[in-house]
Amino acid sequence: MSEKVRSGATYDDVLAAPEDRIAEVVGGDLYLSPRPALPHARILSALGSDLHDAFDRGRSGPGGWWILDQPELHLFGDVLVPDLAGWRRDRIPRIPDAPAMEIAPDWVCEVLSPSTETFDREQKIPRYALAEVSHLWLVDITRRRLEVYARSASAFVRTERHDGNAVVSAPPFEAAAIELARFW
Repeated sequence: MSEKVRSGATYDDVLAAPEDRIAEVVGGDLYLSPRPALPHARILSALGSDLHDAFDRGRSGPGGWWILDQPELHLFGDVLVPDLAGWRRDRIPRIPDAPAMEIAPDWVCEVLSPSTETFDREQKIPRYALAEVSHLWLVDITRRRLEVYARSASAFVRTERHDGNAVVSAPPFEAAAIELARFW
């Protein structure tokens, strides 16, 4: 479960966190989450592989993106670690040689599990909107669902929902067909 462990947190608190936890600072509060369980990691690997081939490498799709697994983002004083994130290469021609990215991604994906869903929905998503991330995907393990969001003004609006074993072509990755059956 994602747990708030300290208010008034700094990056030093992130660095001092136990290695078996993901440490994030959201609105000045330090949260610790467990490392992903195997079903969570499986979805992360499958989706990341599909998107990386098509959009990062351009091998089975148009390319033009950087797709990263669990990058550390430093945005407006927050330290966030999305499950996946993507930047358009026309905006970021190369990945900086740095431990963290200080430029908001164009797309983020969070894989929701019972232990992280509340934290992701209530704490992280509003911060992604504040940072002007354009697209958000939520993959819900329990409900076997993909929710697709677009930022409108200062919040995200759900534009699509796909359940079960659907084959999905969703913004901003419409050029690829994602087989949800591979996740479950």
